Amino acid sequence: MKYAIGLPTVGPFGNVRALLELAVAAEEHGWDGVHLWDHLLYHDEDWPVASPTVAAAAIAAATTRLRIILTVAVPRRQVQDVAQDTAGIDALSGRRLTLVATLGSIDREYSDFGLDPDLRVRGRAMDERLDRLQELWREWSAPPIPIWCAAKWPRTVGLRRAARFDGAMPIFEDQRVAPVPVEAFSGAASFVPGKDVALEGFTDGPADAPRLTPYADAGATWWIEALGYWRGDLDAARTRVAAGPPRA
Repeated sequence: MKYAIGLPTVGPFGNVRALLELAVAAEEHGWDGVHLWDHLLYHDEDWPVASPTVAAAAIAAATTRLRIILTVAVPRRQVQDVAQDTAGIDALSGRRLTLVATLGSIDREYSDFGLDPDLRVRGRAMDERLDRLQELWREWSAPPIPIWCAAKWPRTVGLRRAARFDGAMPIFEDQRVAPVPVEAFSGAASFVPGKDVALEGFTDGPADAPRLTPYADAGATWWIEALGYWRGDLDAARTRVAAGPPRA
C-alpha cells in the first residue's frame, strides 16, 4: 500500500502556496502522493477556494517523486480543457498524475453556473466525457493517464464505472472522523479486483500502521491521510505531514 496526504482546497487550505508547501514537505517526509479536492464554491461562502489545477501544476514543477492524485468534477468542466490541463500536468510531472473523476458534492457548483445539477444528468455527462477525454489524449498523442472513479458507498454506480478504468476511490459516511468498517470497504473493493483502490481516513503516525493492515488485505492500494479544517489549522497539518506516513 502507498500513502498520500489528502488536501482540501477550501478555507484555511484554499491557498495554492500553502498546498504547495504541504506537498513539498510530504515528499521530504516519505509520503508517496498528494490528493487534491476540486471545488468552485464551498458550504461557507466566505471561505477562499483554490484552483486544484493550478496547485497540481505547481506541485508537479516543485517535486520529483510524489504522485499527484487530482480530483476533477468532470461533468461541470469542458472535456477539452480537462484533456489539455491533465496532459500538461502529467508531462510537467514526468508522468506522475492520476485523475479521480467525480460528480461533485455541491449542487450549487452546477446550478449557480447554469448547469443541470441532476445526478442522472451528471452521470450521463461523466460517461460521455470520460470516453471523449481518452479519445482526445490519443488524438493529441498524449500518454494515457490513470483514471480512478469516485463512488459513494453503498451506491454502486460509481464502482461499476470504475471497473472500466484504472481504479476507484470509494467514499464512506464519516470516514474522516471514524474508521471505515472493513466489511464495507471490502464490499466496495470487490467491484474493482486487481485495480487501484484508495481509502481516505485518519491516523496519528507510523504507530497506527497495524490498523491499516485489514484494509490492505481487502484490496486497498492507497491510503489517503485526510488533512483539513476538521483536524485543525495548517500548523496541525504540517505536524501530521512531518510525522510521516503510517507505513509499517
